[in-house]
Amino acid sequence: MYGSSLSPLVLARGSGQRLLVAAGDRDAAELLTSTLELAGYRAGAAASGADVARRLAEHRYDLVVVDAELPGLDDLAQGGRLEPAYRPPVLLLAACESLAGLVPELGAGERDYVTKPVRIAEVLARVKVLLRDVGGGGRRGGTLDHADLVLDDGTCRACRGGRTLDLTPAEYRLLRHLLVNARKVLSKEQISRHVWGEFRGDNAIEQLVSRLRRKVDRGGPALIHTRRGFGYWLGELSGPR
Repeated sequence: MYGSSLSPLVLARGSGQRLLVAAGDRDAAELLTSTLELAGYRAGAAASGADVARRLAEHRYDLVVVDAELPGLDDLAQGGRLEPAYRPPVLLLAACESLAGLVPELGAGERDYVTKPVRIAEVLARVKVLLRDVGGGGRRGGTLDHADLVLDDGTCRACRGGRTLDLTPAEYRLLRHLLVNARKVLSKEQISRHVWGEFRGDNAIEQLVSRLRRKVDRGGPALIHTRRGFGYWLGELSGPR
């Protein structure tokens, strides 16, 4: 379920932030916590929903990584056990279709996800981005929209003008990144590290953008554009800022 390569550590370094890893599988929890520690974070582990609630009541964490297979997750999601004075951001490790009902009480809008099978490089990349967004004051709700394009993190779906877009996980992450940064040009390297947690060749990025553009812009005014020599941006043709 988890890739074990530690080479991406040079790409995603922490600065001592305190993270809680909630995973019922002991080997998976040890791999995640040791990797996060090596990447510059302070990581603790919880083995059940009740354990998560207890640890959050005792300590302040900057982010919680939650595996969808955590024992007692349903009880925690109902909210009866957790009443901390703060709501840390959450990174969910789950199959896309199971995201909607997971741990609503843990997050305060700052939620992201990594789909299974989990890659360590992607976990590190998503942790870094989520902590940066929270630290910068950016808050993301469950829905993002621009013009007639809507993306819903709760259902892991996107639609345009009432037409549902059949997106792969990589296409979904790319579209989300473009929406969060609407009207801003994103370089190929920025896109690659956000989508895959590592830099991939230009051809891989161009193919991904091309596939997403065909789905998003079919039957409507183009929203995804190329800024030659710089990257890609989402918005109307009045131009990026």
